[in-house]
Amino acid sequence: MPLIKIQTSLLSPSAPEVNALLKKLSAELSQQLGKSEAYVMTSFTSGVPMTFGGSADEPTCFVEIKNIGTMTPTQTQIMSQTFCQHLESELGIAKQRTYIEFADAERHLWGWNGKTFA
Repeated sequence: MPLIKIQTSLLSPSAPEVNALLKKLSAELSQQLGKSEAYVMTSFTSGVPMTFGGSADEPTCFVEIKNIGTMTPTQTQIMSQTFCQHLESELGIAKQRTYIEFADAERHLWGWNGKTFA
């Protein structure tokens, strides 16, 4: 059930550009967490009014990464570096203008297919 959700102030990048990025992030998240990509969900929302450091002049980004189970400090450090690098190279969003929130979820607090993962 890993999820990576991206919100950015960038105006809508092209659909092929977004789809390529989401596919890359899906595969990377699956690999980093050692979980089947069949359960990975990605989401991208652009054009969100945002500021960073009091400035709206440059694009900024907020990323949520959720996972059932516990992400280690080593995993989150590697994912932060990797995903910030992808966002900078693919969309031109500076690493210094990106926040990532990592959240572990308990199995009974995540539903799918009419059930929970508990």
